Amino acid sequence: MAMNNTNIFILHEEPNWSTIFPDIENIANSVVSAVFEYVATNETIDFLDGQKPIMFNLSLSNNQLVQNLNKEYRNIDKPTNVLSFAAIDDMDFYNDIALYEEIELGDIIIALETLQQEAELKQISLHDHFCHLLTHGLLHLLGFDHIEDDEAEYMEAAEIKILENMNIPNPYQEL
Repeated sequence: MAMNNTNIFILHEEPNWSTIFPDIENIANSVVSAVFEYVATNETIDFLDGQKPIMFNLSLSNNQLVQNLNKEYRNIDKPTNVLSFAAIDDMDFYNDIALYEEIELGDIIIALETLQQEAELKQISLHDHFCHLLTHGLLHLLGFDHIEDDEAEYMEAAEIKILENMNIPNPYQEL
């Protein structure tokens, strides 16, 4: 999938993202390129045939907004690092692909404070952790999941390889 065929709409819900990541658009585009390159080489995802542009939303958010979404949609009253709302989970997804000029994958929301706390705890850079969370979220939008153990192992292996291709260490490796 060519990068010029993927549109990311970035919503800055938390102003501190721009201070910490002044080049966030470039970083996000690099992650998206790495994910789609991996998927094109290693997966068969029928709707990624290159015929239509791909689009998704990335909300650079904060703990409070993510906690509100978690509470409303998942009945979990706490923030998490990343949330994904995948259009592929909608029964009309394949009908919508036929109807519209571009394929809308869904939404990824990342909480800045949780990203910062986890990066500090894991002793990794904010850049590397952001790349991991965006990779994780984007794989969800493409249909990957980690509910079952075998799905989790498969998804983690994909994340590790994608990040490795970006020269980012394995995020699941113990310190």
